[in-house]
Amino acid sequence: MTRSLLMLMVLMLGFFSRVYAQEIYAGRYRAVFTKAPELVPTKKTPDGPLAGNGDIGLTLGGSPDQLSFYLGKNDFWRAYPVYPGGGIALPGWLEVNISALKGANYYAEQVQDKAFIKGEFTKNQLKVSLKAWVAATRNTVVAEFTANNACNLKLGLKSTEGNTSVNTAGVDGDVIWVTRSFENTPLLEWPSNVAMALKVLGANLEKDGSVDLKPNEKVTLTITMYTNQDRKDWKAATIKEAHSLTENKVTEIKEEHEAWWKDFWSQSKVEIGDPFIEKYYYASQYLFGATSRGDKFAPGIWGPFVTRDSAAWGGDYHLNYNYQAPYWAAYSSNHIDETANFDQPLLDYMDKGKQHAKALLHQKGIYYPVGIGPKGLVTTRWPLTPEEMEKRYATRENTIDGGYKFLGQKINAVFSVGNMLMRFYSTYDKAYTQKIYPYMLECANFWEDYLKFENGRYVIYMDHYGEVMPNLKNNGKWRDQLGDFNSTLSVGLVKMLFKGMIDVSSFLNVDASRIPKWKHIVQHMSDFTVGEVDGKLSLKGVEKSPSALHSRIAGLARVSIHGLILPGGVCGPKTDSAFNQILLSDVSRWKERMKGPGEWGNTLGNGIETCFPAAVRVGYDSDEILKQLKDRINIQSLPNLWITAEGGGIETLSAVPLTINEMMMQSYEQTIRIFPNWNRSKDASFEQLRAYGAFLVSSRLEKSEIEYVELLSEAGRVCTIDNPWPVKKVQLLRNGQKAEVLSGKTFVFDTKVGESIHMTAK
Repeated sequence: MTRSLLMLMVLMLGFFSRVYAQEIYAGRYRAVFTKAPELVPTKKTPDGPLAGNGDIGLTLGGSPDQLSFYLGKNDFWRAYPVYPGGGIALPGWLEVNISALKGANYYAEQVQDKAFIKGEFTKNQLKVSLKAWVAATRNTVVAEFTANNACNLKLGLKSTEGNTSVNTAGVDGDVIWVTRSFENTPLLEWPSNVAMALKVLGANLEKDGSVDLKPNEKVTLTITMYTNQDRKDWKAATIKEAHSLTENKVTEIKEEHEAWWKDFWSQSKVEIGDPFIEKYYYASQYLFGATSRGDKFAPGIWGPFVTRDSAAWGGDYHLNYNYQAPYWAAYSSNHIDETANFDQPLLDYMDKGKQHAKALLHQKGIYYPVGIGPKGLVTTRWPLTPEEMEKRYATRENTIDGGYKFLGQKINAVFSVGNMLMRFYSTYDKAYTQKIYPYMLECANFWEDYLKFENGRYVIYMDHYGEVMPNLKNNGKWRDQLGDFNSTLSVGLVKMLFKGMIDVSSFLNVDASRIPKWKHIVQHMSDFTVGEVDGKLSLKGVEKSPSALHSRIAGLARVSIHGLILPGGVCGPKTDSAFNQILLSDVSRWKERMKGPGEWGNTLGNGIETCFPAAVRVGYDSDEILKQLKDRINIQSLPNLWITAEGGGIETLSAVPLTINEMMMQSYEQTIRIFPNWNRSKDASFEQLRAYGAFLVSSRLEKSEIEYVELLSEAGRVCTIDNPWPVKKVQLLRNGQKAEVLSGKTFVFDTKVGESIHMTAK
């Protein structure tokens, strides 16, 4: 073989490798639609192409000849406290009718690396192309249309009507505007107003709403949106900003948009050589990035992707896991900015929480109902009349717990402390810690007052493993189910709280006199209850309960995991290896209970974001976890790559990222572990996963060997890391310079703020 031929073969191999790599990369960041959406509009998760900026959500619905651009917004609520009736509301939508495309072929893509929706609709010789996006840095939605042959668009900007809203519409020069408002209605806790303004660039908008699309000439539709939560002059600002938009301005906004998403994707990276799992990993990251923005209102159950009023469960902040779960992967994925909105609704409800604790339980601290909204809103009061109560819940008693839905659970306020501690341990940000400490302290005040110390241990009465309430199924009879004692959920989350209080108060150097009491609670908290099944120990959900369902020895399950692992973080192989073996044994029995593919961990209803990462944490076989995860995704997910659950929406977005992140790197109990649960025969790598201690961690596994570990210390804290090469010595480079050589099973060493540390086997 000649040298030139060999060089040509090498070049060709390199070319095909690059093409293949580009195809894999594109597959990671694309969702493809070959038919029109079927679940748009819907009360739950839409199946159409999605784009968003963490505040405004765009859902594409309709057929090629009748496209509908549904526009949701995280801060547009009907602030009505009774369920149902309040919660997130739909501002409206844009209709684009193209009669020439009736019966056309449908093709669309959700282009996630650039955060836009691409569409191509063809009929005979006509092809109309669409590119739509929600500006990452502005309150602007853009839809660009081109066609190879002339056709006509008929536009209609609609605000949603009904549910006591007041709607207005008008024209201001070349801008069409609509508004929707909730105000002056009895019981509304605050007014909500939204305005949307449409401007057309590149063509004339006729009085009847029609636009001529000329061959190969782009027409750009822009929609500007503001609420009264954005600014006081919400309507005037919307119209004024719409007027200001030009083609050059849109180009500028587009550049800002692409730069924002480029930065988002640079914050972390994972490669595991599994295109299917990677596709859902990055899709979930995209959908959360499109759903949540730190300086905006926190997303409810469906995020900004609401496509009608009366979203399921009001689309509110459900505090017994739905609200918390979407954020869980963001901390280790280094998307900290997207989590900054989490705390504000909880802080805003504190005054009411104190009132509930005092009036209903005669306790100190805070006591939260199951569902709240922004700005101190409660969304889950019982119906106002006995008649409506009887219709919905089979009892006329609408004054249960003062008329609020606590559903037998005292744990709703402390549940959110788990997310606060995840961010605290991940950043050691003093300003953030000072912000959330008053909330944590009120949770501690409540539980110090509520716990009982009996026979040398702290016990918990009347906090329930599951929701206890009247409903049509139990014919309104529910009190016989009250009486749980030492629920695993409660015991785990309370232990988490006081472990966190010790760390946070020490970090802030406050309340030192209370630390001995908190330590006593942690050290003397009741053990988790276990029983024996077929000669093996297995977890119980509660120590005692009047509920036959909850009294059985059911093993580790979703609700218990919340107390023990997510968000509890008080169990695992580093915490108590013997107890972890019980949990691992329980996970191994999940497979025995399956009736078909996708049912592993019983996550079709709820819990995919809980059970799969928990299985990783306790050390269950990673290959089996990935196999079961694929089956679960295949049986219940949508074309937009949103993995669905019966009981919730955006909570599932943390499932795949957190499962994979936990396989790549763990740092609970402040000890970093590299590839702690991964098949070492499979190449994998990760960049800038965030570890407890405020470290950004990167590593690569190739040919069964860890090549290196890199750490960037943000806070200059002591680093504790299990030796990635247990039988070898390890060379440290600090900021590129040779430093100490370490040996042993676990290393503990000092770091400085901004210091880069490179570790290799010696």
